[in-house]
Formats: sequence, C-alpha cells, structure tokens
Amino acid sequence: MGDHGARQLSAARRKAPLRRCGPGRYAVAFGAEDRQVLRALPTQLGAAVAAQPDDAVFRRLFPPAYANDEVAEDEYRQMVRSDLDETRALALDTLAKTADATELSEEELDAWLRALNYIRLWLGTLLDIQEDAPEDDLEDPAHLLYYLLTAWQELVVSVLSGEE
Repeated sequence: MGDHGARQLSAARRKAPLRRCGPGRYAVAFGAEDRQVLRALPTQLGAAVAAQPDDAVFRRLFPPAYANDEVAEDEYRQMVRSDLDETRALALDTLAKTADATELSEEELDAWLRALNYIRLWLGTLLDIQEDAPEDDLEDPAHLLYYLLTAWQELVVSVLSGEE
C-alpha cells in the first residue's frame, strides 16, 4: 500500500460524512441537501403520528406486546406508551435539532440511530417494502429516500461500533 495507499485511505477517511473524532465525539460532514432531509423528516413523522396514531401505517412503530391478549395489551400500553412516545419524540427532536451540527456526542449519535430507524420503519411501511425484497424502484424518489436512510443508518451503526 505504501505512502500512496496511506494518502488515499486518509483522503477517503476525510470524505466520510460521519466519523469518530475523539472519545465519544463524532464529526459530521453531510452536505446541505442531506442536512435538509435530516431536519425535515423527523418533523414529518412526528406530525403524521400526532395526526393518526392508530393508523395501520404506524403498527411497526407501535408493535403489540401481547398480540393475543387484548386486556394485557391495553394494560401494557397504558403503562409504557407515554414513555415510548417520549423516547421516540426525543430521538426525532434530537435529529432535527442537530442536523446542522458539525460534531455530535455519542448520545446525540445514538438518538440519530433511533430516529433514522423510526423514520425508515414508517417510510418502509408506507411503501410496503418487505425485508427480503430486492432493492427496486430506484427511479422512485420515495424508494431512493428509503435506501438513503438505510445507508445512513448502516453508517451510524458502523461508526458507533468502531468499524468505520
């Protein structure tokens, strides 16, 4: 690999839109368009959930704990729903508020991971994307957005796990 390879690796590392820059700190270098998406989607999901919280589209965000026991499910929902809603809202809010940040803490990046997951689940359900389905509809902007969110989520996992 030599010096030339080391320079290429260093250049590639600098170009990564997300990388570890210190203990518990992460440098963010997304472009303006990506940042606009990262700001907008949490607000859109939050508004959609608030408007139609029982819509079938949100089943993946609010999966039943006791699918075969309606009484236990109701008790569970009463006990944890507000905490789950608060946790979800905090993650989405953190993503929206830090979308323009150039550096994130580990807690903020973890919130990004959770928020990206919620948004992917919502969009994937809207688009009826199945787990084992091939990546198709690459001409459709909504599908492209879903695959972009998937790539961002994989990047965050990679960076958080130190595999960058």
